[in-house]
Amino acid sequence: MMGMIVDLKTHSTEDYDSVCDNILKLDSAIRFVGVINGRGKLLAGGLREGLKSLEDPKDDEMLFTEVALRARMRKEFDSQLGKVRFAMSVRDKVIIMSFPINDDEILYVSANTGLDYNKIPEKILGML
Repeated sequence: MMGMIVDLKTHSTEDYDSVCDNILKLDSAIRFVGVINGRGKLLAGGLREGLKSLEDPKDDEMLFTEVALRARMRKEFDSQLGKVRFAMSVRDKVIIMSFPINDDEILYVSANTGLDYNKIPEKILGML
């Protein structure tokens, strides 16, 4: 299924799972791929098999809610600056990227700091 492009704007959970799996295959540095809704609920995806989460699992909901809130806040400037294609945060231990899918859903990706973050976001955008 590698390279399969699914229009996530007209989605189903199976589409989300397929895209999440394909994004995980892009690079071994990618740790987590998931689709969250505007309230921060995980709809599909998850952690790469065999890895341990860097944060406590009970903090996932708070982290996803924060990502969803930031995505909503960024929309305030869409009319002046254009729509956000993706946002990225580079931390000491992890790189976090979020990609708006539609008005209520976001693709969330985390990766080890060794990820080539000049190329991977464009590859992911090409899959959405």
